[in-house]
Amino acid sequence: LGLGPAGLALVAAFVFRQSRLEHPLMPLRLFKVRNVVGSNVVMAFLVAGMFSMFFLGALYLQRVLGYDPLEVGLAFLPSTVVMGAMSLRYSEKLIMRFGPKNTLVASLVFIGAGLLLFARTPVDGTYLLDVVPPVVLIGLGAGMGFPSLMMLSMSGATPADSGLASGLINTTVQVGGAIGLAVLATLAADRTDGLLADGESAISALNSGFHVAYLSGAALVAVAFAVAVAVLRDPSPEAMGAAHGGGGEEGAQPTPQSEAEATFCRLV
Repeated sequence: LGLGPAGLALVAAFVFRQSRLEHPLMPLRLFKVRNVVGSNVVMAFLVAGMFSMFFLGALYLQRVLGYDPLEVGLAFLPSTVVMGAMSLRYSEKLIMRFGPKNTLVASLVFIGAGLLLFARTPVDGTYLLDVVPPVVLIGLGAGMGFPSLMMLSMSGATPADSGLASGLINTTVQVGGAIGLAVLATLAADRTDGLLADGESAISALNSGFHVAYLSGAALVAVAFAVAVAVLRDPSPEAMGAAHGGGGEEGAQPTPQSEAEATFCRLV
């Protein structure tokens, strides 16, 4: 509670300083672009909610179902395979056919559904019935959603600012994931401690705490869904082409596809 306000004060000081510089590290003009701001807000809520599956889901497999570390890694393999296949092979086709906003909205539905399925995992769960469906849904949604967000964010920036827009949204991934995981893990621990104090068994209390985190993560994804529908706008075909090609000199700017690949590799 003490470090939170201190962090906000430092952010405010950074923004104030940047607004006074002739050549700022973070030009504030970027935050006047609707799709850039909206994409970063959506990304923050999305990763904050989704990362509960990767961390707390792994704890569920290890501490509730009794998996060893190698088995936990293999259990998440379907998610990473589906995520990679969608991100690197199919997402571009979906975006070009249906638009990045519609593709993103569908991806958020898949991720939210996966988290809700995780919230029903029992203490005696089975892998094929209780684990595979949610991890596949989340992998499918992430593989569609990250490239869509990259394109929406970068299409809203000028060619000169495309590298900055790319760095901003990748920073949002790191910050949103860290804050979201801290909050969701705290909610899970509080729920578990409360149930233990009431005499609940250790495994049942632990699993119930995980369920609170999954449901909270689904709520954060629902906020991302609402922001995406209300704020984001599909770019013009020209802007989509510029974002996909990078604009400016050939090969000089990062593309949404390459940024999606980098994000996918970090998630894996």
